[in-house]
Amino acid sequence: MNILLAEDDLQLGELISFMLKKKGGYQVEWVKTGEDAYDYASSVHYDVLVLDWMMPNGDGVDVCRDLRKEGYGGAILMLTAKDAVEDRVVGLDAGADDYLVKPFEIDELLARLRALTRRNYAPIVEETVSIQGVELNRNGQTIQMDGQSIQLSPREFQLLDLLVQNKGQVLTRDVMLDRIWGYDADVTAKTIDATVKLLRKKLDVFSRPDIVQSVRGVGYKVEE
Repeated sequence: MNILLAEDDLQLGELISFMLKKKGGYQVEWVKTGEDAYDYASSVHYDVLVLDWMMPNGDGVDVCRDLRKEGYGGAILMLTAKDAVEDRVVGLDAGADDYLVKPFEIDELLARLRALTRRNYAPIVEETVSIQGVELNRNGQTIQMDGQSIQLSPREFQLLDLLVQNKGQVLTRDVMLDRIWGYDADVTAKTIDATVKLLRKKLDVFSRPDIVQSVRGVGYKVEE
């Protein structure tokens, strides 16, 4: 399960993130502002968004409401210290699917996450997508062109797929590390460069190593 946690309380956020990974075995990305929560949820698919009600730069209710207005169809769980019925109604009316009042036990949070993912929230994602004549097959994690297919490593494929999903945008190395390896992974920006180098070698078989473009001092991008 891939989860986006938005919680500005550093101690609580660190605890929830750690326990979701340890007890749930989930992949967790942790942001601390409403603005970041909106941006991440708008660009990457998550199985569940766990949004704290009170956050800087846009609270959880605002983020939830704005995402729903944009057509976001994923599962959203609200966390809050507000336990009045009217507050719960506000959160649910904003588009939240479930509501958990602080303080809570981590086992209850895990149970609610499992219940949410049993519902079919996942958007329909194309099995294949094409970029500059090269076709990415998400099921097989391969790239192919003119009938020739090449297997990519999981990291190579994730990197290329992330760039393709955000085509036309420059992704920094920090963002790529966070989205692919996780913010707390023991890797550096050089890992991104090494992965890109290996990916380009495979794309060179199709004479297309230039699909992944370097943006000096920033990161990488792909264009249509």
